[in-house]
Amino acid sequence: MLKRKLGNSDLHVTPIGFGAWAIGGGGWAFGWGSQEDADSIAAIREAIDLGINWIDTAAVYGLGHSEEVVAKALVGVSQRPYVFTKCGRVWDEKGQIGKRLRAASIRAECEASLRRLKVDVIDLYQMHWPEPDEDVEEGWQTMLKLKEEGKVRWVGVSNFSVDQMTRASKFGPITSLQPPYSLIRTEVEDSILPYSLKHKIGVIAYSPMASGLLTGKMTRERVAAMPTDDWRKEKNRNYQEPLLTRNLALVEKLKEIGSRHGKSPGEVAVAWVLRHTAVTGAIVGARKPGQLKELIGASEYSLTPEEVNEIQEFLKANPG
Repeated sequence: MLKRKLGNSDLHVTPIGFGAWAIGGGGWAFGWGSQEDADSIAAIREAIDLGINWIDTAAVYGLGHSEEVVAKALVGVSQRPYVFTKCGRVWDEKGQIGKRLRAASIRAECEASLRRLKVDVIDLYQMHWPEPDEDVEEGWQTMLKLKEEGKVRWVGVSNFSVDQMTRASKFGPITSLQPPYSLIRTEVEDSILPYSLKHKIGVIAYSPMASGLLTGKMTRERVAAMPTDDWRKEKNRNYQEPLLTRNLALVEKLKEIGSRHGKSPGEVAVAWVLRHTAVTGAIVGARKPGQLKELIGASEYSLTPEEVNEIQEFLKANPG
């Protein structure tokens, strides 16, 4: 796969990265249901075999478990991928998640992530959410200090607004932004992506397939049968009516377009995200081996202008 330079860093990343949110398993507020670690490890190793050279995780995914699984998957791997993780979400012994950006908390989180990941340095350390907003500056300055100290190589942000990026950048450059971006979540196109492009901030989009909804594997029956500890069932409005009907119809349109090129609906959805000039890469999750093989083609597939317009016309006729 061709690689793209991530922002102001020396990291050259593949257009698709492995997303490790779902492999955190169930039993926490934003879990995806139960998950076998053996499947997760096999999926990560398959990603590496397919040429993917970066993994994106976060401390809070599975309350530390995702980072631990990533570490296990990389044991003995000769071509180690870059490992990206995030800070700013902490939890107590009851699994209650809190929002912390104060210096001491971020330093403690960094040390915990280094231990769980079993690495000496984190390739990209990201502020997961700009919350509490009043602590963004303190948190960002702390992350810059961690970079100076060699604990992390590069620092980025996630879920930031233009105003928040402007405030943070006064203290030091932002390497990357991780925003939600997909065919059914396009709001970042208005100002956030243009700002990132102008200021040479790399963009790694999360949920390019809308948390699995645009893969072509999701059906109304499958949504109804989701376990209660899958966050999408109750907390994701795109999995609920009236949007669910519109989104499943969108998948049919993606199937139609993909069939002309031998591509899956998920590959069409990811290619649509990657078409934007501000986007460096897209995070694609997998929970078992075989799933990424149906999506990897998005890294080298480009939609024609006519196909992009075809999708846009569908969305105009079927607004969310």
